[in-house]
Amino acid sequence: MIKLLLLAFSGLKFGKLLASGGTMLLSLIVYAFIYGWRYAAGFIALLFVHEMGHYLAARQKGLNVGLPTFIPFVGAWIELKDQPHNAETEAYVGLGGPLLGTVGALLCYFMARSWGANWLLAVAYCGFFLNLFNLIPLSPFDGGRITAVLSPRIWFLGVPVLGALFWWRPSPMLLLIALLAWPQLWKAWKYRSDSAEAQSYYAVPAATKWEYASIYIALAGFLAVMTHDVHEMLKSPAGLH
Repeated sequence: MIKLLLLAFSGLKFGKLLASGGTMLLSLIVYAFIYGWRYAAGFIALLFVHEMGHYLAARQKGLNVGLPTFIPFVGAWIELKDQPHNAETEAYVGLGGPLLGTVGALLCYFMARSWGANWLLAVAYCGFFLNLFNLIPLSPFDGGRITAVLSPRIWFLGVPVLGALFWWRPSPMLLLIALLAWPQLWKAWKYRSDSAEAQSYYAVPAATKWEYASIYIALAGFLAVMTHDVHEMLKSPAGLH
Protein backbone atom coordinates (compact mmCIF):
# COMPACT_ATOMS: atom_id res chain seq x y z
CA MET A 1 0.00 0.00 0.00
CA ILE A 2 2.79 2.42 0.89
CA LYS A 3 4.52 1.72 -2.42
CA LEU A 4 1.28 2.42 -4.27
CA LEU A 5 0.85 5.71 -2.44
CA LEU A 6 4.42 6.73 -3.20
CA LEU A 7 3.91 5.81 -6.85
CA ALA A 8 0.69 7.81 -7.00
CA PHE A 9 2.39 10.79 -5.38
CA SER A 10 5.31 10.69 -7.80
CA GLY A 11 2.85 10.39 -10.68
CA LEU A 12 0.99 13.45 -9.42
CA LYS A 13 4.22 15.45 -9.29
CA PHE A 14 5.11 14.25 -12.78
CA GLY A 15 1.65 15.24 -13.98
CA LYS A 16 2.12 18.79 -12.68
CA LEU A 17 5.52 18.98 -14.36
CA LEU A 18 3.99 17.67 -17.58
CA ALA A 19 1.17 20.22 -17.41
CA SER A 20 3.60 23.09 -16.88
CA GLY A 21 5.85 21.90 -19.70
CA GLY A 22 2.84 21.32 -21.95
CA THR A 23 1.53 24.87 -21.57
CA MET A 24 5.04 26.18 -22.18
CA LEU A 25 5.35 24.11 -25.36
CA LEU A 26 1.93 25.27 -26.55
CA SER A 27 2.91 28.90 -26.09
CA LEU A 28 6.20 28.29 -27.87
CA ILE A 29 4.43 26.79 -30.90
CA VAL A 30 1.89 29.60 -31.11
CA TYR A 31 4.52 32.34 -30.84
CA ALA A 32 6.83 30.53 -33.28
CA PHE A 33 4.18 30.60 -36.00
CA ILE A 34 3.83 34.36 -35.58
CA TYR A 35 7.30 35.61 -34.67
CA GLY A 36 9.65 32.79 -35.66
CA TRP A 37 11.08 30.04 -33.48
CA ARG A 38 14.19 31.90 -32.26
CA TYR A 39 12.31 34.89 -30.90
CA ALA A 40 9.57 32.63 -29.52
CA ALA A 41 12.09 30.46 -27.67
CA GLY A 42 13.83 33.50 -26.20
CA PHE A 43 10.57 35.11 -25.15
CA ILE A 44 9.26 31.95 -23.47
CA ALA A 45 12.62 31.48 -21.75
CA LEU A 46 12.41 35.00 -20.27
CA LEU A 47 8.83 34.39 -19.12
CA PHE A 48 10.03 31.19 -17.45
CA VAL A 49 12.92 33.00 -15.76
CA HIS A 50 10.56 35.69 -14.48
CA GLU A 51 8.13 33.15 -13.03
CA MET A 52 10.92 31.11 -11.50
CA GLY A 53 11.97 34.27 -9.69
CA HIS A 54 8.57 34.24 -8.00
CA TYR A 55 8.80 30.50 -7.46
CA LEU A 56 12.19 30.63 -5.76
CA ALA A 57 11.23 33.63 -3.65
CA ALA A 58 8.08 31.88 -2.48
CA ARG A 59 10.01 28.73 -1.61
CA GLN A 60 12.55 30.79 0.34
CA LYS A 61 9.68 32.14 2.41
CA GLY A 62 8.40 28.63 3.05
CA LEU A 63 5.29 28.94 0.84
CA ASN A 64 3.87 26.03 -1.11
CA VAL A 65 3.87 27.04 -4.76
CA GLY A 66 3.11 25.37 -8.09
CA LEU A 67 5.13 25.37 -11.29
CA PRO A 68 4.48 28.06 -13.92
CA THR A 69 1.48 27.86 -16.23
CA PHE A 70 1.62 29.51 -19.67
CA ILE A 71 -1.18 30.86 -21.86
CA PRO A 72 -0.40 32.42 -25.25
CA PHE A 73 -0.90 36.22 -25.38
CA VAL A 74 -1.77 36.26 -21.68
CA GLY A 75 1.57 35.36 -20.14
CA ALA A 76 2.45 33.04 -17.31
CA TRP A 77 1.92 32.74 -13.59
CA ILE A 78 2.63 30.50 -10.64
CA GLU A 79 -0.02 29.28 -8.23
CA LEU A 80 0.56 30.26 -4.63
CA LYS A 81 -1.01 27.41 -2.68
CA ASP A 82 -0.07 29.12 0.57
CA GLN A 83 -0.89 32.80 0.83
CA PRO A 84 1.72 35.21 2.25
CA HIS A 85 1.43 35.78 5.98
CA ASN A 86 2.25 39.48 5.79
CA ALA A 87 2.89 42.32 3.37
CA GLU A 88 6.68 41.92 3.57
CA THR A 89 6.44 38.31 2.41
CA GLU A 90 4.09 39.31 -0.41
CA ALA A 91 6.50 42.05 -1.49
CA TYR A 92 9.43 39.62 -1.38
CA VAL A 93 7.65 37.13 -3.63
CA GLY A 94 6.44 39.91 -5.94
CA LEU A 95 9.96 41.32 -6.29
CA GLY A 96 11.51 37.95 -7.13
CA GLY A 97 10.01 37.84 -10.64
CA PRO A 98 11.14 41.26 -11.92
CA LEU A 99 14.57 40.88 -10.32
CA LEU A 100 15.39 37.52 -11.89
CA GLY A 101 13.57 38.55 -15.08
CA THR A 102 15.82 41.60 -15.36
CA VAL A 103 18.89 39.39 -14.98
CA GLY A 104 17.59 37.19 -17.80
CA ALA A 105 16.94 40.20 -20.05
CA LEU A 106 20.42 41.56 -19.30
CA LEU A 107 21.97 38.23 -20.26
CA CYS A 108 20.12 38.34 -23.60
CA TYR A 109 21.26 41.94 -24.09
CA PHE A 110 24.94 41.16 -23.54
CA MET A 111 24.77 38.07 -25.77
CA ALA A 112 23.07 40.14 -28.48
CA ARG A 113 25.83 42.75 -28.31
CA SER A 114 28.55 40.08 -28.40
CA TRP A 115 27.04 38.11 -31.29
CA GLY A 116 25.53 41.00 -33.26
CA ALA A 117 22.15 39.26 -33.12
CA ASN A 118 19.27 41.69 -33.63
CA TRP A 119 16.64 39.03 -32.90
CA LEU A 120 18.22 38.45 -29.49
CA LEU A 121 18.28 42.19 -28.90
CA ALA A 122 14.52 42.19 -29.61
CA VAL A 123 14.09 39.46 -27.00
CA ALA A 124 16.07 41.54 -24.50
CA TYR A 125 13.88 44.57 -25.24
CA CYS A 126 10.75 42.53 -24.67
CA GLY A 127 12.19 41.27 -21.37
CA PHE A 128 13.04 44.78 -20.15
CA PHE A 129 9.65 46.14 -21.18
CA LEU A 130 7.60 43.30 -19.65
CA ASN A 131 9.43 43.51 -16.34
CA LEU A 132 8.95 47.28 -16.31
CA PHE A 133 5.27 46.82 -17.19
CA ASN A 134 4.91 44.41 -14.29
CA LEU A 135 6.24 47.06 -11.91
CA ILE A 136 3.16 49.28 -12.35
CA PRO A 137 2.16 50.01 -8.73
CA LEU A 138 -1.28 48.47 -9.00
CA SER A 139 -2.53 45.06 -7.91
CA PRO A 140 -2.54 42.47 -9.55
CA PHE A 141 0.80 43.58 -11.07
CA ASP A 142 4.01 42.61 -9.30
CA GLY A 143 4.48 46.31 -8.60
CA GLY A 144 1.24 46.30 -6.66
CA ARG A 145 2.45 43.45 -4.49
CA ILE A 146 5.76 45.20 -3.86
CA THR A 147 4.42 48.67 -3.10
CA ALA A 148 1.68 47.33 -0.83
CA VAL A 149 4.41 46.95 1.78
CA LEU A 150 4.27 50.76 2.04
CA SER A 151 0.49 51.14 1.82
CA PRO A 152 -2.27 49.74 -0.41
CA ARG A 153 -3.27 53.32 -1.19
CA ILE A 154 -0.20 53.59 -3.43
CA TRP A 155 -2.14 51.48 -5.92
CA PHE A 156 -4.03 54.61 -6.95
CA LEU A 157 -0.76 55.87 -8.50
CA GLY A 158 -0.97 52.98 -10.95
CA VAL A 159 -4.37 54.05 -12.29
CA PRO A 160 -3.11 56.93 -14.50
CA VAL A 161 -0.22 54.76 -15.67
CA LEU A 162 -2.62 52.03 -16.80
CA GLY A 163 -4.86 54.67 -18.38
CA ALA A 164 -1.95 56.19 -20.29
CA LEU A 165 -0.93 52.77 -21.58
CA PHE A 166 -4.45 52.11 -22.79
CA TRP A 167 -4.55 55.50 -24.53
CA TRP A 168 -1.18 54.76 -26.16
CA ARG A 169 -1.92 51.15 -27.12
CA PRO A 170 -5.57 50.12 -26.58
CA SER A 171 -5.75 46.45 -25.66
CA PRO A 172 -8.43 44.06 -24.36
CA MET A 173 -5.77 42.70 -21.98
CA LEU A 174 -5.46 46.12 -20.34
CA LEU A 175 -9.23 46.23 -19.90
CA LEU A 176 -9.11 42.79 -18.25
CA ILE A 177 -6.35 43.98 -15.92
CA ALA A 178 -8.45 47.04 -15.06
CA LEU A 179 -11.37 44.78 -14.13
CA LEU A 180 -9.10 42.67 -11.94
CA ALA A 181 -7.68 45.80 -10.34
CA TRP A 182 -11.03 47.34 -9.44
CA PRO A 183 -11.71 45.16 -6.33
CA GLN A 184 -8.17 45.86 -5.13
CA LEU A 185 -8.67 49.60 -5.57
CA TRP A 186 -11.88 49.41 -3.58
CA LYS A 187 -9.95 47.58 -0.87
CA ALA A 188 -7.32 50.34 -0.92
CA TRP A 189 -10.03 53.01 -0.70
CA LYS A 190 -11.41 51.41 2.46
CA TYR A 191 -7.97 50.87 3.98
CA ARG A 192 -7.40 52.57 7.33
CA SER A 193 -4.10 52.79 9.14
CA ASP A 194 -5.78 51.97 12.46
CA SER A 195 -7.59 48.87 11.17
CA ALA A 196 -6.85 45.35 12.37
CA GLU A 197 -5.41 44.48 8.93
CA ALA A 198 -3.05 47.45 9.10
CA GLN A 199 -1.90 46.43 12.57
CA SER A 200 -1.25 42.82 11.50
CA TYR A 201 -0.77 42.06 7.79
CA TYR A 202 0.62 45.50 6.89
CA ALA A 203 2.59 45.99 10.10
CA VAL A 204 6.06 46.35 8.56
CA PRO A 205 9.04 48.18 10.13
CA ALA A 206 9.90 51.54 8.58
CA ALA A 207 13.40 50.33 7.65
CA THR A 208 11.91 47.44 5.68
CA LYS A 209 9.56 49.81 3.87
CA TRP A 210 12.47 52.07 2.87
CA GLU A 211 14.44 49.04 1.69
CA TYR A 212 11.69 47.83 -0.63
CA ALA A 213 10.95 51.36 -1.82
CA SER A 214 14.61 51.90 -2.73
CA ILE A 215 14.89 48.60 -4.58
CA TYR A 216 11.62 49.23 -6.41
CA ILE A 217 12.61 52.73 -7.56
CA ALA A 218 16.11 51.64 -8.60
CA LEU A 219 14.81 48.61 -10.53
CA ALA A 220 12.06 50.61 -12.24
CA GLY A 221 14.53 53.33 -13.21
CA PHE A 222 17.04 50.85 -14.58
CA LEU A 223 14.39 49.01 -16.59
CA ALA A 224 13.03 52.30 -17.97
CA VAL A 225 16.50 53.32 -19.18
CA MET A 226 17.25 49.91 -20.70
CA THR A 227 13.83 49.71 -22.37
CA HIS A 228 14.35 53.12 -23.96
CA ASP A 229 17.95 52.53 -25.04
CA VAL A 230 17.36 49.08 -26.52
CA HIS A 231 14.27 50.37 -28.33
CA GLU A 232 16.39 53.12 -29.90
CA MET A 233 18.98 50.53 -30.94
CA LEU A 234 16.29 48.45 -32.62
CA LYS A 235 14.97 51.52 -34.45
CA SER A 236 18.40 52.21 -35.91
CA PRO A 237 18.64 51.01 -39.54
CA ALA A 238 22.00 49.44 -38.83
CA GLY A 239 20.82 47.70 -35.66
CA LEU A 240 23.81 46.09 -33.98
CA HIS A 241 25.90 46.10 -37.11
